[in-house]
Amino acid sequence: MDRMQKYFQQANFADISGMWLTEVSNGYAKGEMKVEKRHLNVLGTVHGGALFTFADMVFAAASNSHGTVAVAIKCDISYVKAVSEGYLYAEAKETSINPRIGTYDVCIRDDKGDTIAIFNGMVYRKKDPLKLPG
Repeated sequence: MDRMQKYFQQANFADISGMWLTEVSNGYAKGEMKVEKRHLNVLGTVHGGALFTFADMVFAAASNSHGTVAVAIKCDISYVKAVSEGYLYAEAKETSINPRIGTYDVCIRDDKGDTIAIFNGMVYRKKDPLKLPG
């Protein structure tokens, strides 16, 4: 596992939420989540907050992948299909970058390849380098 994935293993909320990264490279990240009872709302489908958290996790990895601290300044999500079982896969792609602002699209799909949610995020890039593990 590379240093960036190890760095994001420290993301306690994503970890206790049952979400993990599978790939991180410059401006890009992928993750997986197995749908469990804890992710479901009272209707028996994955809670919107769980989907937002999942998208936000891969968004954070992709936006910080350049090695400097990037913090979210705007995010929105569209929920396009309900899901209640199986695995979910999130993929974050950088759509624009400059020294201070970056934008990202995240698509969450189910194990059939159907789109579940579409997330868009914008970050502010600080000058601080990430403190990556050795």
